[in-house]
Amino acid sequence: MAMKTPLRIPLLAALTMTLLACTETGPQSVGADADEHGCRASAGYLWCAKTEQCERPWELAEREGFTNEEGAFDAYCGDSLASQP
Repeated sequence: MAMKTPLRIPLLAALTMTLLACTETGPQSVGADADEHGCRASAGYLWCAKTEQCERPWELAEREGFTNEEGAFDAYCGDSLASQP
């Protein structure tokens, strides 16, 4: 037995809404983890208040001559890692 025309439209609309509600959002893009300064933690960058730019701690330690440790980076940059998650 054929479905009556008045029922087809609401049924089709309900089916469409159900399918649209089930769509998944895509995964977060790689490198889309910039902090409030634009530093990308996934690339190893952290904000350094002293240099006023994103720095890789190990590169900054080598360039400025301090040990490559969190405490040394914090002391040089002004406790930059304390605000990081």
